Parts: sequence; structure tokens; C-alpha cells
Amino acid sequence: MAEKAIVEKAILEQLESKEEISNSGDFATCNGYDHEEIKNITRSLHGFQLVDAQEIKKEIWELTNEGKTYAENGSPEFHLFLAVPPEGGISTDILKKKFDNKVYNIACIAAKKNEWLELGKEQVSRKVQSVEDSVRDLLLQIKDGKIISSKDIKELKRRKLIELKTWNGYSIRKGPKFSLERKKLVSVFTREHLLRGEWKNLEFKKYNFDANALPPSGGHLHPLLKVRERIRNIFITMGFKEMQTNNYVESSFWNFDALFQPQQHPARDSHDTFFLEAPSTTLSLPESYLDKVKHVHESGGYGSRGYQYEWKREEAEKNVFRTHTTAVTARVLYSLAQQRPFTPQRYFSIDRVFRNEAVDRTHLAEFHQIEGVICDRGLTLADLMQVLQDFFKKMGMSNLKFKATCNPYTEPSMEIYSYHEGLKKWVEIGNSGMFRPEMLRPMGFPEDVTAIAWGLSLERPTMILYGIDNIRDLFGPKVDLSLIKRNPICKLGM
Repeated sequence: MAEKAIVEKAILEQLESKEEISNSGDFATCNGYDHEEIKNITRSLHGFQLVDAQEIKKEIWELTNEGKTYAENGSPEFHLFLAVPPEGGISTDILKKKFDNKVYNIACIAAKKNEWLELGKEQVSRKVQSVEDSVRDLLLQIKDGKIISSKDIKELKRRKLIELKTWNGYSIRKGPKFSLERKKLVSVFTREHLLRGEWKNLEFKKYNFDANALPPSGGHLHPLLKVRERIRNIFITMGFKEMQTNNYVESSFWNFDALFQPQQHPARDSHDTFFLEAPSTTLSLPESYLDKVKHVHESGGYGSRGYQYEWKREEAEKNVFRTHTTAVTARVLYSLAQQRPFTPQRYFSIDRVFRNEAVDRTHLAEFHQIEGVICDRGLTLADLMQVLQDFFKKMGMSNLKFKATCNPYTEPSMEIYSYHEGLKKWVEIGNSGMFRPEMLRPMGFPEDVTAIAWGLSLERPTMILYGIDNIRDLFGPKVDLSLIKRNPICKLGM
């Protein structure tokens, strides 16, 4: 391909001597230039008014890939004719072996139509002694831009050897600002232009205020959203209902007290929890339920001695950024307990929670919690373990083990571990347990109703799936936007 400056100079010099280039295609052919390059340069010169270009359009016949092969090597029927000896013919089986099956069938049809060969079941012989490869001749004529009859066009088109294409080019004349050399327009006025006095002779590029800006790129889903949607679909396929989690601010009552978490617990300290300054307290709490929660904290009940301390309402009224979505679960379970008759339910939630923690590679003050809960009659620890096996199997984690642990509002409680093939070790993936009677009975549930629950973070499985070792690269102001654009589809082991 010729250099752009050389081609541009050739166009301008041609116009200087002959006033017009009637067909850019002919000009490109005569001078050995690429026509696409000629068109690009013509559009540019037209934009700067050095030339006046008028578009030319016409329909032309071009060879298909099959047609190009025939034009170069000859048609199949011609080769088939040449393969048959002038005297005595040839066995059909031997002749077939000389050709591809598809080519042989095409050649036989054309040769029979042309009455060149006698095609028997066992023998093939010539009907004439010599033939002309008219198909190849016609294709070469079309390739050279020559005109052939409509009958021949129809036949070549039927055989899909040619196709109609739209050709476009330009007729070019001198423009109002024609010159043999394009002037360099200045788009930025600098201090040097003033100092050197160049500003007097400069031509400035005009701004096109009607030009469209670059179209905005499409939106991209964050890896967390992809993993969240997959896990959400797992819950839904297992028959769970999604809880409303749009309250980031909760009272300490629902976040701690309703869960039978004592008011002296370290998690309720300002070093671990974000307390609100305004509004600092909640406006209302369910009074009858509050009295039952107070009683079970102070004196126990349902087989429990309680915590044996003076429970304070002012502590329960303090507003916090929720430290877990279990605060939402407490509200939902309380609402379920008021319904008569009792109906078993399955709930889940996936949303943000907030902890006053030091930020490092694996911890943020804001993260996502995944929570599942089942409330039914007679549920046991065995039911919890089976549900966990089913849930994590759908996430691609089938090798699980459980370890006893202690939680304020579940008893018994279990940490959940999965064997990580990449790390070659057991990794904690969640926590679980059965809600304590001290939590469920004050809500109003019958004695035979129990609830099992489990929770895990959304960030940890996402980091494992996408090979991210620093949580700040996944979530927060330091996220690389190119990561958001390029991250692949999340595929869990469902």
C-alpha cells in the first residue's frame, strides 16, 4: 500500500493537470494504488474543501470463492471430461476416485447437460472429442470487468459462482480551497506562536459543534453482583423467599436484644459497632414483645437462667448500622410468629452489613452477608447439616466438615469448612446453628417449632472465584474499572 502522502500528492497533481478524475476506481487501477486508500484520502480532502467529490455507485458482478477457484483452475466438468480417455472410456468407480464426491456430482450434472459424456452405471465415455471450458472463460471475463449475456449471468448465478455487489467510488474535481499541498491547521494556540510571530499566518481548525461525542460504553456487572445473583438463584431453586433488607439502620433491640445477645457483649461496644449520632435512638418498639425479651435476659425461661443482670431499655433503643442481616431475620421471624395457624417458611437475604473493623487485605468496614433460615416443626441439627450439604453442593463445594462453636443466639452452633483443592487445605466458609429457645419463644412460636440458620460472606467466595487476594481490589474506591469490564461470567457448581 502506497504511503498516504504519496497518494494524496498524486490525486492533487492529477487535478492540477486534468481538472477532474472521473472515476476513482480507474485512477487507482491505472496508478497501482489501493482503491480503499484513495477513497479515504478523497473524503479527507473533501472535508477540507481542497477537492469536490461526488459519490459514484454501481452494481457489479463479482466471483464467489467457488467461482474464483474455477476461474483459476478450470471448471469441474472440464476436468471430468479430460479424465475420460478419448478411446474406450473409463470405469465409473475408477473415475470417482479421482474426484471429491461433491465435485464429482457437480461435474457429472454439468457434463451431462452439455452432452459431453455418456455416464453409465459401470462405464463413462466421451460423446465428443474436444470441448471448451466456457464456464472458466465467462468467469475470467467477469473478473476483468467485461460484459456477458444475461443468459450466461443467470446460469453462473444459479451455480452460485457469481454474486451481485455494490461498488462505490468518487468523481473528483477541484474544490474552493484547492492547492497542491494541504495546509496544516492548528487546533491549539500556544505561547510559542505568539513569541515567534507565527500567529499572523496560522490557519486554525474549526470546531465542529455538531459532531457526536463517543458513544458511552455499555454497563458492566460487578463480580459481586454476578456471584450474588447466582447464589440468589440457588436459594430460590431450594424454595426460599427473599427477605426485605433495605433498612441499613437498626435499633440495638432488633440487632442484639431480640437475638438474646447480652447488653454487656463485646460486639455491642463502639470499637466493633457503628452507633448513630442522629437519630441516636429509635422511636418505637413492640412493647409486649420487649417485656418478654427483657424478662428472658434478666431471669431466663424456657429452661434457661438468662444472664442475671438488669436489662436497660435505653441500651436497646440505640440506633446502629446493622452488624449482620440476622437483625432482619429477627423481624421476619417475629412477624411469622404472630400468624395463626403457624406455617413453615424458608427465608434468605443477601445484603450489606457494617462493622467497625480495621481495614486490611481481608477486612472492610462494609461487606455483604448471605443468610438462610428455615423455620418448621421438629427441625434438628441433622436437618441443618443436610440442608447445608445441599446448599453448598450447588455452589460447587461438596466436601464439607463441621466444627462445634459458640454463638450468642444459636445452640448448638457449627462452623462450616470446605476443602480447597487449590490451597490444599480446609477453609472456613460459614457459620450455622439452631436458634435458641430464649430467642424464639418470646416471639410467640409454639414449643415444637425450631429454626435452623447459616450465614457466610459474599466477598470471600467471590475473591476465590476471581482469584483476587485483596478485598480492596474488589470493593470500594480503589477498584480497577478495567476489572469490572473484563470479569468473566460467574459459574458456580450447579
